[in-house]
Amino acid sequence: MTTPLDIAFAGTPAFAARHLLQLLAGPHNVVAALTQPDRPSGRGKRLQPSPVKATAMEAGVPVWQPESLRQPHSAAELMTIRADVLIVVAYGLILPPEILAIPQLGCINVHASLLPRWRGAAPVQRAIEAGDSETGVCIMLMEPGLDTGPVLLSRILTIEPHHTGGTLMTELAEIGAETLGECLNDYEHLLQQAKPQDDAQASYAKKIEKHECAIDWSADATDIARRVRAFHPAPGCFTFLGSDRIKLRGATAGNHDHSVAVGEIISADEAGLCVACGTGTLTISEAQMPGAKPQPVAALINGHRERLRPGNRFLLTPVAP
Repeated sequence: MTTPLDIAFAGTPAFAARHLLQLLAGPHNVVAALTQPDRPSGRGKRLQPSPVKATAMEAGVPVWQPESLRQPHSAAELMTIRADVLIVVAYGLILPPEILAIPQLGCINVHASLLPRWRGAAPVQRAIEAGDSETGVCIMLMEPGLDTGPVLLSRILTIEPHHTGGTLMTELAEIGAETLGECLNDYEHLLQQAKPQDDAQASYAKKIEKHECAIDWSADATDIARRVRAFHPAPGCFTFLGSDRIKLRGATAGNHDHSVAVGEIISADEAGLCVACGTGTLTISEAQMPGAKPQPVAALINGHRERLRPGNRFLLTPVAP
Protein backbone atom coordinates (compact mmCIF):
# COMPACT_ATOMS: atom_id res chain seq x y z
CA MET A 1 0.00 0.00 0.00
CA THR A 2 1.20 3.51 -0.88
CA THR A 3 2.41 5.53 2.10
CA PRO A 4 -0.05 8.42 2.63
CA LEU A 5 1.32 11.76 1.50
CA ASP A 6 0.90 15.09 3.24
CA ILE A 7 -0.58 17.36 0.57
CA ALA A 8 -0.91 21.12 0.23
CA PHE A 9 -3.57 21.98 -2.37
CA ALA A 10 -3.71 25.22 -4.39
CA GLY A 11 -6.80 26.02 -6.47
CA THR A 12 -9.70 28.42 -6.78
CA PRO A 13 -12.76 27.61 -8.99
CA ALA A 14 -15.26 24.74 -8.97
CA PHE A 15 -13.02 22.74 -11.32
CA ALA A 16 -10.33 22.76 -8.64
CA ALA A 17 -12.79 22.08 -5.80
CA ARG A 18 -13.79 18.81 -7.51
CA HIS A 19 -10.17 17.67 -7.28
CA LEU A 20 -9.93 18.72 -3.65
CA LEU A 21 -13.02 16.64 -2.85
CA GLN A 22 -11.34 13.62 -4.46
CA LEU A 23 -8.25 14.11 -2.31
CA LEU A 24 -10.29 14.52 0.87
CA ALA A 25 -12.00 11.19 0.16
CA GLY A 26 -8.72 9.36 -0.49
CA PRO A 27 -5.91 7.92 1.60
CA HIS A 28 -3.70 11.01 1.62
CA ASN A 29 -3.69 13.89 4.09
CA VAL A 30 -4.65 17.37 2.89
CA VAL A 31 -2.81 19.58 5.39
CA ALA A 32 -3.59 22.99 3.87
CA ALA A 33 -5.46 24.69 1.03
CA LEU A 34 -4.23 27.76 -0.83
CA THR A 35 -6.78 29.79 -2.75
CA GLN A 36 -7.25 33.32 -4.03
CA PRO A 37 -8.66 35.99 -1.69
CA ASP A 38 -12.44 36.35 -1.40
CA ARG A 39 -13.89 38.37 -4.28
CA PRO A 40 -17.07 40.49 -4.55
CA SER A 41 -19.84 38.62 -6.35
CA GLY A 42 -23.58 38.86 -7.06
CA ARG A 43 -25.84 41.88 -7.15
CA GLY A 44 -24.82 43.00 -3.69
CA LYS A 45 -21.11 42.63 -4.54
CA ARG A 46 -20.49 40.92 -1.23
CA LEU A 47 -17.22 39.12 -0.66
CA GLN A 48 -17.61 35.45 -1.51
CA PRO A 49 -15.20 32.59 -0.78
CA SER A 50 -13.89 30.58 -3.69
CA PRO A 51 -15.29 27.06 -4.19
CA VAL A 52 -11.96 25.67 -2.97
CA LYS A 53 -12.11 27.74 0.22
CA ALA A 54 -15.69 26.65 0.90
CA THR A 55 -14.78 22.99 0.35
CA ALA A 56 -11.68 23.20 2.55
CA MET A 57 -13.46 24.97 5.41
CA GLU A 58 -16.26 22.42 5.41
CA ALA A 59 -13.64 19.68 5.76
CA GLY A 60 -11.73 21.53 8.47
CA VAL A 61 -8.65 22.08 6.30
CA PRO A 62 -6.64 25.24 7.11
CA VAL A 63 -6.92 27.87 4.36
CA TRP A 64 -4.26 30.36 3.24
CA GLN A 65 -5.23 33.22 0.87
CA PRO A 66 -2.16 35.22 -0.15
CA GLU A 67 -2.56 38.04 -2.67
CA SER A 68 0.69 36.86 -4.26
CA LEU A 69 3.32 34.18 -3.78
CA ARG A 70 6.10 36.52 -4.89
CA GLN A 71 6.40 38.23 -1.51
CA PRO A 72 9.59 37.37 0.46
CA HIS A 73 7.61 35.92 3.36
CA SER A 74 5.52 33.57 1.15
CA ALA A 75 8.16 30.84 0.95
CA ALA A 76 8.71 30.95 4.71
CA GLU A 77 4.97 30.58 5.35
CA LEU A 78 4.66 27.67 2.92
CA MET A 79 7.58 25.92 4.64
CA THR A 80 5.63 25.86 7.89
CA ILE A 81 2.94 23.73 6.20
CA ARG A 82 5.43 20.84 5.80
CA ALA A 83 3.75 19.17 2.84
CA ASP A 84 5.35 16.33 0.85
CA VAL A 85 3.82 17.63 -2.38
CA LEU A 86 1.94 20.71 -3.55
CA ILE A 87 -0.92 20.05 -5.98
CA VAL A 88 -2.00 22.99 -8.14
CA VAL A 89 -5.32 23.01 -10.01
CA ALA A 90 -6.52 26.24 -11.65
CA TYR A 91 -5.06 28.34 -8.86
CA GLY A 92 -4.67 31.56 -10.82
CA LEU A 93 -1.42 32.76 -9.19
CA ILE A 94 2.12 32.29 -10.47
CA LEU A 95 4.34 30.01 -8.38
CA PRO A 96 7.91 31.42 -8.42
CA PRO A 97 10.91 29.06 -8.39
CA GLU A 98 11.48 29.45 -4.65
CA ILE A 99 7.96 28.15 -3.99
CA LEU A 100 8.29 25.26 -6.46
CA ALA A 101 11.46 24.13 -4.68
CA ILE A 102 9.89 23.74 -1.23
CA PRO A 103 7.93 20.42 -1.27
CA GLN A 104 10.22 17.43 -0.94
CA LEU A 105 8.42 15.52 -3.73
CA GLY A 106 7.80 18.53 -5.92
CA CYS A 107 4.76 20.42 -7.17
CA ILE A 108 2.32 18.89 -9.64
CA ASN A 109 -0.38 20.52 -11.75
CA VAL A 110 -3.61 19.15 -13.19
CA HIS A 111 -3.98 20.76 -16.62
CA ALA A 112 -7.09 20.41 -18.78
CA SER A 113 -5.48 19.64 -22.13
CA LEU A 114 -3.26 17.08 -23.79
CA LEU A 115 0.04 18.86 -23.32
CA PRO A 116 1.88 20.33 -25.09
CA ARG A 117 -1.36 21.20 -26.89
CA TRP A 118 -2.92 24.31 -25.31
CA ARG A 119 -0.64 25.53 -22.59
CA GLY A 120 -2.04 28.56 -20.80
CA ALA A 121 -5.18 30.01 -19.24
CA ALA A 122 -8.10 28.76 -21.36
CA PRO A 123 -7.25 25.30 -22.76
CA VAL A 124 -10.81 23.91 -22.67
CA GLN A 125 -12.37 26.83 -24.56
CA ARG A 126 -9.55 27.09 -27.08
CA ALA A 127 -9.77 23.39 -27.90
CA ILE A 128 -13.46 23.71 -28.84
CA GLU A 129 -12.89 26.99 -30.66
CA ALA A 130 -10.11 25.44 -32.77
CA GLY A 131 -12.24 22.44 -33.72
CA ASP A 132 -10.02 19.88 -31.96
CA SER A 133 -11.41 16.34 -32.04
CA GLU A 134 -10.09 15.45 -28.60
CA THR A 135 -8.75 16.92 -25.41
CA GLY A 136 -7.99 15.49 -22.00
CA VAL A 137 -6.16 15.94 -18.72
CA CYS A 138 -2.45 15.86 -17.95
CA ILE A 139 -0.83 15.55 -14.53
CA MET A 140 2.39 17.51 -14.90
CA LEU A 141 5.45 18.06 -12.73
CA MET A 142 5.73 21.82 -12.40
CA GLU A 143 8.76 23.90 -13.37
CA PRO A 144 9.24 27.66 -13.85
CA GLY A 145 8.02 27.66 -17.48
CA LEU A 146 4.30 28.01 -18.30
CA ASP A 147 2.87 24.44 -18.38
CA THR A 148 6.17 23.11 -19.70
CA GLY A 149 6.95 20.38 -17.15
CA PRO A 150 7.20 16.64 -17.82
CA VAL A 151 3.92 14.71 -17.84
CA LEU A 152 3.34 12.00 -15.24
CA LEU A 153 -0.05 10.74 -16.42
CA SER A 154 -2.68 11.71 -19.00
CA ARG A 155 -6.21 10.76 -20.04
CA ILE A 156 -7.96 11.47 -23.36
CA LEU A 157 -11.55 12.70 -23.89
CA THR A 158 -13.30 13.01 -27.25
CA ILE A 159 -14.83 16.42 -27.93
CA GLU A 160 -18.41 15.81 -29.07
CA PRO A 161 -20.59 18.23 -31.10
CA HIS A 162 -22.79 18.84 -28.05
CA HIS A 163 -19.92 19.90 -25.81
CA THR A 164 -19.75 23.50 -24.61
CA GLY A 165 -16.96 25.06 -22.61
CA GLY A 166 -19.02 24.44 -19.47
CA THR A 167 -20.03 20.83 -20.08
CA LEU A 168 -16.55 19.86 -21.26
CA MET A 169 -15.02 21.46 -18.18
CA THR A 170 -17.36 19.44 -15.95
CA GLU A 171 -16.40 16.15 -17.61
CA LEU A 172 -12.70 17.00 -17.47
CA ALA A 173 -13.02 17.79 -13.76
CA GLU A 174 -14.30 14.26 -13.15
CA ILE A 175 -11.57 12.69 -15.27
CA GLY A 176 -8.90 14.91 -13.75
CA ALA A 177 -9.91 14.09 -10.18
CA GLU A 178 -9.80 10.35 -10.86
CA THR A 179 -6.48 10.62 -12.72
CA LEU A 180 -4.97 12.67 -9.89
CA GLY A 181 -5.89 9.92 -7.43
CA GLU A 182 -4.24 7.31 -9.67
CA CYS A 183 -1.15 9.45 -9.97
CA LEU A 184 -0.69 9.90 -6.23
CA ASN A 185 -1.14 6.20 -5.56
CA ASP A 186 1.82 5.46 -7.85
CA TYR A 187 3.56 8.79 -7.48
CA GLU A 188 7.22 7.93 -6.94
CA HIS A 189 7.18 5.41 -9.79
CA LEU A 190 5.56 7.92 -12.15
CA LEU A 191 8.13 10.56 -11.18
CA GLN A 192 10.85 8.24 -12.46
CA GLN A 193 9.07 7.77 -15.79
CA ALA A 194 7.90 11.35 -16.40
CA LYS A 195 7.81 12.23 -20.11
CA PRO A 196 9.28 15.57 -21.26
CA GLN A 197 7.06 17.67 -23.51
CA ASP A 198 7.92 18.45 -27.13
CA ASP A 199 8.05 22.25 -27.11
CA ALA A 200 7.86 22.31 -30.91
CA GLN A 201 4.28 20.98 -30.70
CA ALA A 202 3.09 23.53 -28.12
CA SER A 203 0.27 26.01 -28.63
CA TYR A 204 -0.85 28.80 -26.33
CA ALA A 205 -4.40 29.04 -24.94
CA LYS A 206 -4.53 32.75 -24.19
CA LYS A 207 -7.02 34.23 -21.75
CA ILE A 208 -10.39 35.02 -23.33
CA GLU A 209 -10.80 38.76 -23.90
CA LYS A 210 -14.14 40.56 -24.00
CA HIS A 211 -13.69 41.70 -27.59
CA GLU A 212 -13.48 38.06 -28.72
CA CYS A 213 -17.02 37.46 -27.48
CA ALA A 214 -18.56 39.95 -29.93
CA ILE A 215 -19.79 38.07 -33.01
CA ASP A 216 -18.15 39.14 -36.26
CA TRP A 217 -20.76 38.07 -38.79
CA SER A 218 -18.28 38.32 -41.67
CA ALA A 219 -16.54 35.20 -40.33
CA ASP A 220 -17.25 31.62 -41.36
CA ALA A 221 -20.40 30.17 -39.75
CA THR A 222 -18.53 27.11 -38.52
CA ASP A 223 -15.99 29.28 -36.70
CA ILE A 224 -18.76 31.38 -35.13
CA ALA A 225 -20.67 28.29 -33.95
CA ARG A 226 -17.54 26.85 -32.36
CA ARG A 227 -16.89 30.09 -30.52
CA VAL A 228 -20.46 30.24 -29.22
CA ARG A 229 -20.06 26.69 -27.86
CA ALA A 230 -16.58 27.33 -26.48
CA PHE A 231 -17.51 30.51 -24.60
CA HIS A 232 -20.75 29.15 -23.14
CA PRO A 233 -21.75 29.69 -20.37
CA ALA A 234 -18.96 32.15 -19.58
CA PRO A 235 -17.94 34.65 -20.73
CA GLY A 236 -20.59 34.13 -23.43
CA CYS A 237 -20.86 35.44 -27.00
CA PHE A 238 -23.03 38.40 -27.93
CA THR A 239 -24.22 40.51 -30.84
CA PHE A 240 -26.09 43.79 -31.20
CA LEU A 241 -29.58 44.46 -32.49
CA GLY A 242 -29.73 48.22 -32.70
CA SER A 243 -28.42 49.38 -29.32
CA ASP A 244 -29.36 46.17 -27.48
CA ARG A 245 -26.79 43.51 -26.70
CA ILE A 246 -28.15 40.02 -27.33
CA LYS A 247 -26.38 37.03 -25.77
CA LEU A 248 -26.12 33.90 -27.89
CA ARG A 249 -26.56 30.72 -25.85
CA GLY A 250 -26.83 28.07 -28.55
CA ALA A 251 -26.13 28.01 -32.30
CA THR A 252 -25.28 25.67 -35.16
CA ALA A 253 -23.61 26.29 -38.49
CA GLY A 254 -25.11 25.63 -41.91
CA ASN A 255 -23.49 25.74 -45.34
CA HIS A 256 -26.41 27.47 -47.05
CA ASP A 257 -25.59 30.02 -49.75
CA HIS A 258 -27.14 33.46 -49.44
CA SER A 259 -27.01 36.85 -51.13
CA VAL A 260 -27.85 39.17 -48.22
CA ALA A 261 -25.68 41.29 -45.93
CA VAL A 262 -23.76 39.52 -43.19
CA GLY A 263 -25.66 39.56 -39.91
CA GLU A 264 -29.03 39.78 -41.66
CA ILE A 265 -31.83 37.53 -40.39
CA ILE A 266 -32.82 35.25 -43.26
CA SER A 267 -35.62 33.38 -41.50
CA ALA A 268 -37.20 33.31 -38.04
CA ASP A 269 -39.29 30.31 -37.02
CA GLU A 270 -39.44 27.44 -34.52
CA ALA A 271 -36.18 26.07 -35.90
CA GLY A 272 -34.40 29.26 -34.82
CA LEU A 273 -33.00 32.45 -36.30
CA CYS A 274 -31.09 31.79 -39.50
CA VAL A 275 -28.48 34.54 -39.89
CA ALA A 276 -26.17 35.26 -42.82
CA CYS A 277 -22.44 34.91 -42.22
CA GLY A 278 -19.38 35.62 -44.33
CA THR A 279 -19.51 31.97 -45.35
CA GLY A 280 -22.64 29.93 -44.67
CA THR A 281 -25.35 30.66 -42.12
CA LEU A 282 -25.74 30.42 -38.37
CA THR A 283 -28.96 29.14 -36.79
CA ILE A 284 -29.42 30.59 -33.31
CA SER A 285 -31.43 28.22 -31.11
CA GLU A 286 -31.23 30.00 -27.75
CA ALA A 287 -30.58 33.63 -26.85
CA GLN A 288 -31.00 36.17 -24.09
CA MET A 289 -32.46 39.65 -24.48
CA PRO A 290 -31.24 42.48 -22.18
CA GLY A 291 -32.66 42.15 -18.67
CA ALA A 292 -34.38 38.84 -19.45
CA LYS A 293 -33.71 35.16 -18.88
CA PRO A 294 -32.28 32.94 -21.61
CA GLN A 295 -34.99 31.52 -23.85
CA PRO A 296 -35.33 29.24 -26.85
CA VAL A 297 -35.54 31.40 -29.94
CA ALA A 298 -39.04 30.09 -30.70
CA ALA A 299 -40.24 31.73 -27.46
CA LEU A 300 -38.27 34.91 -28.12
CA ILE A 301 -39.87 35.33 -31.52
CA ASN A 302 -43.32 35.32 -29.93
CA GLY A 303 -42.36 38.23 -27.69
CA HIS A 304 -40.16 40.14 -30.15
CA ARG A 305 -41.63 39.26 -33.54
CA GLU A 306 -41.11 42.67 -35.13
CA ARG A 307 -37.53 43.06 -33.90
CA LEU A 308 -36.54 39.53 -34.96
CA ARG A 309 -38.23 39.51 -38.34
CA PRO A 310 -36.29 38.57 -41.51
CA GLY A 311 -34.46 41.53 -42.98
CA ASN A 312 -33.34 42.95 -39.67
CA ARG A 313 -29.63 42.80 -39.06
CA PHE A 314 -27.35 41.87 -36.19
CA LEU A 315 -24.20 43.99 -35.90
CA LEU A 316 -20.74 43.75 -34.39
CA THR A 317 -21.11 47.09 -32.61
CA PRO A 318 -24.19 48.88 -31.18
CA VAL A 319 -26.14 51.58 -32.99
CA ALA A 320 -27.04 54.62 -30.90
CA PRO A 321 -30.79 54.70 -30.10
